[in-house]
Amino acid sequence: MNSTILWTILILAGLGLLLSVVLFVVAKKFKVEEDPRIDEVEKVMPGANCGGCGFAGCRAFAEAAVKAPDLDNNFCPVGGNAVMSKVAAILGYEIKEKAPQVAVVRCNGSCSNRPVVNVYDGARSCKVKAALYSGDTLCSYGCVGCGDCVAACAFGALSMNPETGLPEVDESRCTSCGACVKACPKSIIELRDKGPRGMREFVCCVNRDKGPAARKACAAACIGCGLCARTCTRGAIVIEDNVAYIDSAKCKLCRECEAVCPTGAIHGVNFPKELDKAAVKERIKNRATVNKEEQK
Repeated sequence: MNSTILWTILILAGLGLLLSVVLFVVAKKFKVEEDPRIDEVEKVMPGANCGGCGFAGCRAFAEAAVKAPDLDNNFCPVGGNAVMSKVAAILGYEIKEKAPQVAVVRCNGSCSNRPVVNVYDGARSCKVKAALYSGDTLCSYGCVGCGDCVAACAFGALSMNPETGLPEVDESRCTSCGACVKACPKSIIELRDKGPRGMREFVCCVNRDKGPAARKACAAACIGCGLCARTCTRGAIVIEDNVAYIDSAKCKLCRECEAVCPTGAIHGVNFPKELDKAAVKERIKNRATVNKEEQK
């Protein structure tokens, strides 16, 4: 009996030793050498693992950055230029600084601007609600108000305003990771350049219906009249699919488009002074007069 137990122990010990040797040989033979710079890059990353860079997490981004010939197609929105400068220093690359961005909610459809015509009594999910029907109002393009964007934000930068029924962005917390953009089934959230000292102009509407239908659905909708585009002297505004869009790279923040918009669909934010529409319109009128005189 004792000899049987002894032999069992010896056999098991021998098998364990043999398997250990086999595993050691296999590990040595198929060992993949990892570039030590991956660990260095990962250490300087913010560790948010938000996916805003387009990769599964900070580790995946570090691996891609090390393997890439340059950093032109790799950027960490959370860490921004500061983190990318550290990554570039580790890898010996040069980077082109990118303008800081922020999430912008392009919907004017507050409770007062959009009359409710339907009552939704289903799951509190924008994705589910948008898939079932057009929404509670006549606007089939605007926010459906269930807060999927708020839930998607890992930084607490979004919240639902109970008075307007729309999401609001806390710029001090927004990292421009893009999670809210992906979560919105109506595509009303956009990442835009913050602009100098945070000042920017944007069309707060994505309704592609023709003017009368858009205005009926929402009192503050863009009606695609084109007055803003004709007023802009920089060619920063285009009208596509009955809705205006402002190119932030061309916009010089003169606020003339905001002053002439008949529905208030164009918003200017973070300007130090309140817009004097009368003064701006007078400036536009004087410029037109001068232009006519020069053409004579």
